[in-house]
Amino acid sequence: MKIADIPVNEQARVADLHGLQILDTPPEERFDRLTRLARRLFSVPMAVVSLVDTKRQWFKAHAGVDTCETGRDVSFCAHAILRDDVMVVPNALEDDRFKDNPLVTGDPFIRFYAGCPIRSPHGHKLGTLCVLDTIPRQFDADDQALLSDLARMVEQEMAAVHLATMDELTKLSNRRGFESLSQHALNMCKRLARPASLLYFDLDLFKQINDRFGHAEGDHALVTFSTILAANFRESDVIGRLGGDEFAVFLTNTGGQETATVLGHFEQAIERHNQTGKRGYDLLYSVGAIEYDPASHDTIGDLMNSADALMYQQKKRRREAS
Repeated sequence: MKIADIPVNEQARVADLHGLQILDTPPEERFDRLTRLARRLFSVPMAVVSLVDTKRQWFKAHAGVDTCETGRDVSFCAHAILRDDVMVVPNALEDDRFKDNPLVTGDPFIRFYAGCPIRSPHGHKLGTLCVLDTIPRQFDADDQALLSDLARMVEQEMAAVHLATMDELTKLSNRRGFESLSQHALNMCKRLARPASLLYFDLDLFKQINDRFGHAEGDHALVTFSTILAANFRESDVIGRLGGDEFAVFLTNTGGQETATVLGHFEQAIERHNQTGKRGYDLLYSVGAIEYDPASHDTIGDLMNSADALMYQQKKRRREAS
């Protein structure tokens, strides 16, 4: 078995994949429909939308395949993303790269594979739309052109998902995207009995920035705050702009003093910015921090409501003290 080479642009490619925030998200009909269509058009038992992460391939949609991910080392798609065109393996048992691959010698007993790279809006090859069979077969030029057309449809759907769940100004998740990703992460914490926390931020005196310096400067303040958020929380945390000057962060596997420590580091980062920013104003914020309690929080919305209430209590105390 040959493990696929690492693409020369791997760091940028993986960053682009993670930036789409599609990994580990729930199934969606738009992608499931395309794998069902591919399976029917090519009369194959299996079709997959596969995304190649650093050490695994994860399936956004998988028709006829029970698992939702495998290791990258055994991935056919890790080979396919090294190409610009469709990769065809007519008979895996006759291909030195795959003949002793555990996906060939064992379940699901792959013999035939055809995969077309799917690209991000920035052009990075993130994975493939692939079709598979348990018997050898041929895949002619017309078949490859049709698979390429379907792969372009997958790309269009990914771009649509990204735009629908991304805040255009800050490039963070919008409210819809944040709630979807955070609910999925919360469900994982529930199953694994892991702690989680939610931070709800609101910029203080933001209207004064707009009134005094103009809306362009207000946008700059929002982008700056979001950039500091992204730089001071982990890649595994979900960060979103909920609307206006409100932001939230969902921290997985984090609670108690660790949440307070992370929040303290963020406060220090804001202070450093305020000392060097020289924009004529400081970035100020109120924040509500709440730990996930299985007895009180069934959904991410419950957590958000609790954290929002705590944030407004802090904001009210500051107004009364000023």
